[in-house]
Amino acid sequence: MTSQRTRDRLVARLRQRGLKDEVVLSLIGSVPRHIFIDEAWGHRAYEDSSLPIGHGQTISQPFIVALMSQLLNETPRQRVLEVGTGSGYQSAILAGLCERLFSIERIEALVPRAKARLTAMALHNITLRYGDGYAGWPEKGPFDGILVTAAPPQVPGALLDQLADGGRLIVPVGTDQSQSLKVIDRTEQGLVETIHERVHFVPLVAGVAKQ
Repeated sequence: MTSQRTRDRLVARLRQRGLKDEVVLSLIGSVPRHIFIDEAWGHRAYEDSSLPIGHGQTISQPFIVALMSQLLNETPRQRVLEVGTGSGYQSAILAGLCERLFSIERIEALVPRAKARLTAMALHNITLRYGDGYAGWPEKGPFDGILVTAAPPQVPGALLDQLADGGRLIVPVGTDQSQSLKVIDRTEQGLVETIHERVHFVPLVAGVAKQ
C-alpha cells in the first residue's frame, strides 16, 4: 500500500507547477493511482510521468490529468463525456467533479479492467461503454463538458455537436510530432477556442478494436 505521504508529495509537485484547484488536487491526493497500472510499474505510480497500460496506450502523467481536470472544473459541470477511458484513472478524477460521467473506450480489453477498478472504488456515477470515441455518445448528450484523452488531427465534429450551451470541450489536437491542448467553449456568440500548452498524447483512432 502506497503511503499518503507519497501522494502528498505528488500533490506538492503539482502545486509547484502552478495548479491551484484545491478540489482537483484533493482528488489527485486521494485517488490510488497505483491500482490503475500493472503491478510491475507500481513503484512509479506517484511519479509525475505517463506509464504504459498495454495495447499501445498509456496512463497520462498526473500533471496533465490535473491540468485538464482543472480547466474543465472552472465552471461546475453536471454531465461530462470522457473520450478514452483507458485505465480509468482520469475517469476516477472526473467522477469527483461532476454529477454524471459517461466514458467511451475503443479498445475492448480495457473496458472491463477499468470498470472493475472504478467499481472497487465505489464510484457509482460513471457509465462506461465500448465504442468509437470519434462519434461521441449522442444518446446521452448534450454534455456540459467533454474531455478527450487522445489526440485527433482535427477536432471531431460529432463532439462539437454534442457540446451543450455553456459547455466546454478539452482536447489535445495534432500529430505525433506536434500537439496542442485546446479548450473550446460554446457561448452565446458561438464556439470560442483557446490554445494551451504543448502536449503529447497517443493518437485518437476512429473505429473500435477487439484486443
